[in-house]
Amino acid sequence: MSWKKDEDGDELGALMSIDKSAVLQEARIFNESPIRPRQCRLLLAKLMYLIQRGDTLSTTEATELFFSITKLFQNKDYLKSPFLLDLSFQMPLRQMVYYAIKELSEISQDVIMVTSSLMKDMQPKSDDMYRAKAIRALCKITDISMLPGIERFIKSAIVDKNQAISSSALVSSYHLYGRARDIIRRWSGEVQEVLSGKSNSSGLSFFSSASSSPITNGIEQYHALGMLYTLKQNDRMAVAKIVQNFGSGSRGGWDIKNPLAHVLLIRYAMKVMSNDPSLFNTLCSMLEEWVRYRSEIVSLEAARAICSFESAPQKLVSSAVSSLQSFLSSSKAAVRFGAIRTLDSLALKNPKAVQPCNMDMETLVSDNCRPVATLAITALLKTGNETSVDRLMKVMQGFLTEISDEFRTIVANAVQNLCVKFPQKHAIFLTFLSGALRDEGGYAFKKSIVDAIIGLAKTVEECRETALRHLCEFIEDCEFSRLSVHVLHFLGVEGPATSMPSVYIRHIYNRVVLENPQVRAAAVLALAKFGSAPQADGKLRNSIQVLLKRCLDDRDDEVRDRAVWALRFIQNDSKRTRYMRDDSTYSMQALENRLVDYLADSTNRFKEPVSITSIPKISREQEIKQKTIISESQGTPLLSNTNTLAKSGASEISSPAIFSQPAATATNEEALSELKSVHEFESFGDVLVSSQTSVELTEPETEYTVLLYKHIYPKHIVFQFRCTNTLNENKLEQVYVDITCNDESLEESLSPVSVVPIDELNFNEPKSSFVAFERINQDEESSEIDSNVIVGGFECELKFKVFECAPATGEKLDPEDTGFEEEYSLEPFELTESDYILASYISNWKDVWDSLGGSDGVEASETVEAFRFPSFTSLQNCVDNVAQVLGMYPATNSDLHPTNKVAHQAVLMGLFMGKTQIIVRARMTFAKDNGATLDLCVRCQDPSIRELVVALIA
Repeated sequence: MSWKKDEDGDELGALMSIDKSAVLQEARIFNESPIRPRQCRLLLAKLMYLIQRGDTLSTTEATELFFSITKLFQNKDYLKSPFLLDLSFQMPLRQMVYYAIKELSEISQDVIMVTSSLMKDMQPKSDDMYRAKAIRALCKITDISMLPGIERFIKSAIVDKNQAISSSALVSSYHLYGRARDIIRRWSGEVQEVLSGKSNSSGLSFFSSASSSPITNGIEQYHALGMLYTLKQNDRMAVAKIVQNFGSGSRGGWDIKNPLAHVLLIRYAMKVMSNDPSLFNTLCSMLEEWVRYRSEIVSLEAARAICSFESAPQKLVSSAVSSLQSFLSSSKAAVRFGAIRTLDSLALKNPKAVQPCNMDMETLVSDNCRPVATLAITALLKTGNETSVDRLMKVMQGFLTEISDEFRTIVANAVQNLCVKFPQKHAIFLTFLSGALRDEGGYAFKKSIVDAIIGLAKTVEECRETALRHLCEFIEDCEFSRLSVHVLHFLGVEGPATSMPSVYIRHIYNRVVLENPQVRAAAVLALAKFGSAPQADGKLRNSIQVLLKRCLDDRDDEVRDRAVWALRFIQNDSKRTRYMRDDSTYSMQALENRLVDYLADSTNRFKEPVSITSIPKISREQEIKQKTIISESQGTPLLSNTNTLAKSGASEISSPAIFSQPAATATNEEALSELKSVHEFESFGDVLVSSQTSVELTEPETEYTVLLYKHIYPKHIVFQFRCTNTLNENKLEQVYVDITCNDESLEESLSPVSVVPIDELNFNEPKSSFVAFERINQDEESSEIDSNVIVGGFECELKFKVFECAPATGEKLDPEDTGFEEEYSLEPFELTESDYILASYISNWKDVWDSLGGSDGVEASETVEAFRFPSFTSLQNCVDNVAQVLGMYPATNSDLHPTNKVAHQAVLMGLFMGKTQIIVRARMTFAKDNGATLDLCVRCQDPSIRELVVALIA
């Protein structure tokens, strides 16, 4: 067939120049007789391109087009040539009609009228070429009320021996499942028949067998497995049975021949392993078999799954690494990329396991595929030793110019991690990083380099001044204002403590003269920090004042305001300490909530000033880290701090948790907003302390999940239960938690006040129920802490009414149904002493510590206690447990991450009942034979509070 090329020779330009009105005018040819197949196909292609391009059709236009296109069913679209006997060479006008029907069905009216034509094409006696596509189109436009009428045709199509027809029916069933779950569930028998290979499917479509590939051969099994999992996903035992039946070779698991189905089965196996530990060993043996599977895609997926599993046995990991090592020499770039990417991820958490592959990875450094070479270098950087660093850094110097910014950023991040691992190689790292700063690159790449230099300057004191000079050179010609501001801030923090601060002042003042207002404002603030630093002498401070006075004539008001502010406070030592050297800030979320509450209180608004005494403070550095952690782990359940340490090593915390999230923003803000909306609690006053983290009272995979938040008021305690319904077939009403005290003393100290149930709990819409208690013996004026602090354990049970509902709409199936009452057991919880302590950063904690230490005959306000934990296996283990149990705020991030394996000191801070300051100094030592020892020093004005804090450890 000869084709006439476009006069301009630009086919893409011809497509872009298609006009909607012209296409609609040409649509008249659909009504002509006889039908011209070639012209109709070309016009349908133009129409589909317009829709995909984003051109909108009105309902009237779409409906007219739809019914015009349906007239094309009258055409028998075959080539009348004796030389083309294979059906795959038929002219595809009918296929284009099916495609147009599916696209126009969403915007047209009365599309159900074409059902009869589609049903005719999907009959078993119809041509196989049309039958599969007719099934897809019919299921796309069919009404749910008509589905029972075509059910038997779809069920027969599912088990059809033609894989194209079977796959079409399975995929259509998957799309219909959300609208007709009850009907689709009746097809599970046919789906299992396809999956087990009992449907006598030949694995061939209407195409010739020579065109089949390992991926497409048996593709109906892939679709059947996905459909079966969709039908059984809410039944954990059924999913485990699927994995065991089809994954074990002894039970016919090798009947699954499609590699994509095996990949899907591996992913389901990982879910089962995480939910059911009893099947861990069985599924591990299955994963080991899959690692040695004949298909590369299956073996790669099994190895990736093993490497991503946190608690995989070392033998299993070694088997996965060995398989990945063999793929590193594959002739296929995609296989090499998959293998090296998995090894690179594993090297981050288990570098020793990847070290046997170092020789093979070094050969990939010169690979023609630059992404493969990039990942090889980053993996070598994570697993290499100190002697290989020099060689790798030389390779990377010429390598960076040959790859894209995305992979250059990956390399920069790997070098940043290497700086922490080998700080003694700081000279080589700084040379490489400074050279990379001079290269062309985007913002993400340059930011990763700057972060690496700043991280190295913070870690290795010997290279700090060299790193600052490199940063000064970078901002002289920096095209990104945000990076300039970042560097100027770091210069203002670290520059004053160097031996020659005037060197950096010159570079900073150049920014005031040459840069835009954003950078100039940051430079003014950096100058002010140099002038307010304790190391600044009178001469340097006077010079800074001269430079700041020149900024008073700046044309930007922000720069002028900062200069006026700096000149106002730079002369007064107390104000310099408070406004310029103070490294603390308030938790912005908590402060915002307090201001909103203040404005919402119409009775007391503006009668007295807003109180921020209970707003927790955090350091600037921790504020930045806090935002990063929250953005990366949003929606992740937080760990509880209700565990207690055992004195003298009698017992150990069952599951030690890392104090990974700063307490100031660990409380769920959405949960707090729900608490404020409850009018019954308005008379309780302000919340003194809210729980820092949520307590999980159920497993994450259960039908109903419940998280607990504890709120301490001046005279009341409120327990907030945030409930989630994970079953879309059920609707819950009158949901509440029934609480009983484990101790009689608790019943005497707490009196139930109110229970606030959840009126209606729909699928995946979390809401909160509340239970409030009044402290009977609470005396706000009493100095006895025991009368204010009530601790103990509670048993709880979730109670509710269950109604069956439509999964798609959430409406009750029977409006007259009264439901049935049900109870759901929850884990018990404890109210501990740490729940009365608000984790807060004390900006002048060193001054407070010294003032409580006692001098001039004044007795020190401190309590010292020693503990020993022989069962602890490392110093980090001890630090994590102490921080978790106390639930206080660290003075610096390094307090929670000991660099010395033998001895460490951590400083933690908080406010008792949001008022009294508490500072804890924990000195820890570790010996391999004796475990960990803890020397705890608690300083606070109230001795009973000191004893309370010590009791948390005891």
